[in-house]
Amino acid sequence: MIFKPHAYQQHCIDRILDTKKIGLFLEMGLGKTVTTLTAVRILKCDRFEVRRVLVIAPKKVAEGTWTREKDKWEHTKLLRVSPVLGPQQKRVKALMTPADLYIINRDNVTWLVDYYRNAWPFDMVIVDESSSFKSPSAKRFKALASMSGHIERMVELTGTPSPNGMSDLWSQVYLLDGGERLGKRFTGFRERYFEPDRRGPEGMVYSYTAKKGTERGILEKISDICISMKAEDYLQLPDVTVHRIPVALDAKAEKSYRELERQMVLSLPEEEDEISVTSAAALSNKLLQIANGAVYDEDHMAHEVHRCKIEAFLELIESLQGKPALAFYNFQHDRERILQALGKSGLRVRELKKPEDEDDWNAGKIDLLLAHPASAAYGLNLQQGGNHVIWFGLTWNYELYTQANARLHRQGQTEKVIIHHLICCGTRDEDVMDALERKEGAQNYVMESLKARIRAIKEGKS
Repeated sequence: MIFKPHAYQQHCIDRILDTKKIGLFLEMGLGKTVTTLTAVRILKCDRFEVRRVLVIAPKKVAEGTWTREKDKWEHTKLLRVSPVLGPQQKRVKALMTPADLYIINRDNVTWLVDYYRNAWPFDMVIVDESSSFKSPSAKRFKALASMSGHIERMVELTGTPSPNGMSDLWSQVYLLDGGERLGKRFTGFRERYFEPDRRGPEGMVYSYTAKKGTERGILEKISDICISMKAEDYLQLPDVTVHRIPVALDAKAEKSYRELERQMVLSLPEEEDEISVTSAAALSNKLLQIANGAVYDEDHMAHEVHRCKIEAFLELIESLQGKPALAFYNFQHDRERILQALGKSGLRVRELKKPEDEDDWNAGKIDLLLAHPASAAYGLNLQQGGNHVIWFGLTWNYELYTQANARLHRQGQTEKVIIHHLICCGTRDEDVMDALERKEGAQNYVMESLKARIRAIKEGKS
């Protein structure tokens, strides 16, 4: 296939060529991979400015996305790719294989740095989904930062550079400029742009909030080495229809849900401010499990509570009349029960595990593709296989939610994308769905809605 870059893609290619270290913060569907590959081909084959290129990516993306994308286009087919994946012996062999691009999953970055030390051979590094390097305390960030003196060129790619707020940008920008724009230390950056929000009983700061003008100030500082673009400004994508499917719990399921909710709420600290994020998350997860129809005991054994959502799911599948669907689950017992329920359906059901699954889906060989949102968040191009998304179990992580939906709603999709949500009435499902629709501050809303529910139970109103 001949690549004819859009104007915005050509702009990004030119910026990569002209700026040795740059962040491309482009929303999903804007073609970050082919844009970057095009620049790599020019730098290596036309200008002879780079020799060995390292691509750091999420595991699923590293396994197949970059190889498939370079094989898709005539001008990048000549690039040789060596996947540095699997057991250590296999990774070492891959590093010894002559290639232009070496692709490694982000969990092995620390190993790679330890393996080469001062003999680091990659003069260009591409960090696919750089937001996974947002934590300044993470080993992978520290390892990669220690190699900055050996890296001549770097490209960071992500559609969500600051999923938890502007503080996420510091480490990503530090990898590009060594602290020139936002400071050498994260603590100094935080003091300059943020102020304490929540404190503990001994003055310990639990969270920070941005000072007035922080976003504008940070963006102005990094504008020369970061490009930010929204898909809606550059692409004509088909419409998206969001479909809520209410699922009524039967009497037995309703009773089980309310009893467990009450038990867990009463086990929490009396004072609302003492309820930790961890305990709140644990409660939310338990309630979401029950809404889905099963719950884990202390031995991590799953026990089915009801089949209300499973039955609604089967009805939805039947109503699609043979149209393929990409279905997301939240918990492992969801996956197991869905597979069991569809066992005698005659449908071609597949779990998203390998690159071949992506290929077969796009080729129309799969009726239902089952995936966890975390495994389908980045890099996968599934838009050719269908236009229906089903959320059996919701995630309150807005980044994962939007990234997962974008597997179908992206450039190349020719039909209206319909996103179906199975929502158990009167349960945590409704709170999470409301939070996701709010977009901004979804996680905070989840926490506040839970506290409101806790207050209602303790006051005897529920």
